[in-house]
Amino acid sequence: MKDDRPSLTARGAAGHRAAHQRLEGGSVFDDPFARKILGAEGCAEADQRARDRGLRPLRLLIAARSRFAEAALAEAVAGGLRQAVVLGAGLDTFALRNPHAEQGLRVFEVDHPATQAWKRRRLIEEGLAVPPSLVFVPVDLERESLGERLRAKGFDAGAPAFFFWLGVVPYLTRDAILATLRFIARIPAGEVVFDYSEPLANYPPARRAGLQGLTERAAAAGEPMISFPEPAALAQDLRALGFDEVEDLDLSEISTRFLGGRKGRGRRAGPHFLRARRRG
Repeated sequence: MKDDRPSLTARGAAGHRAAHQRLEGGSVFDDPFARKILGAEGCAEADQRARDRGLRPLRLLIAARSRFAEAALAEAVAGGLRQAVVLGAGLDTFALRNPHAEQGLRVFEVDHPATQAWKRRRLIEEGLAVPPSLVFVPVDLERESLGERLRAKGFDAGAPAFFFWLGVVPYLTRDAILATLRFIARIPAGEVVFDYSEPLANYPPARRAGLQGLTERAAAAGEPMISFPEPAALAQDLRALGFDEVEDLDLSEISTRFLGGRKGRGRRAGPHFLRARRRG
């Protein structure tokens, strides 16, 4: 990550969300701020990359995971939850769109200070006001405690909380993943939504080659993908940490629920969307 730019992964995810608004009209996930926060130059780059038709499945998956996460949050808010944490927020725009602000939902955006500073400059450049419900929490997790930094910004560790954790897990070690999940599991009625990919060996050869290319490009850019959990082992880890409910959608279920895929195709190895909850 450069000191004055967000990470490659943050820019890439934002670019896919922005391109989705133009190419598919936000049909999977409508985000009216996606293109504005990325800016004209960023959008031009994203649109240029999107000419590669091979990237369409990834673009739609990124849109679908935001839809999945925000739908889960809406359920939690209906149940009384009033604080959400966006881990590795990047250029995510949920806090700008927060449909639950009138119900008192506070949104804590956690990210590396460099990425967060760049994002805040972009908000100023676009004339986008920081909503009163948004709290920025710059954290360098290699040197600072997530819990301490959140509490210093007004987060209540004794109250229910929802955590977005999208596009982050593959870039973390197993120890770092479990440490974050352990922190969330200690929160009464803590809930988290994240995405991950199975080990490459589980993929059929045709799709394995595509993921291998993605991992190689990420590594070449200095952001290697290093964690590919086995679904059964991950579920066991979550139960051991204290999560009572685990919903894990595989590629077939994601396709059926969000992308118009056919039912009954059976399990397909690939990316997963996971929601884990601890009862209060």
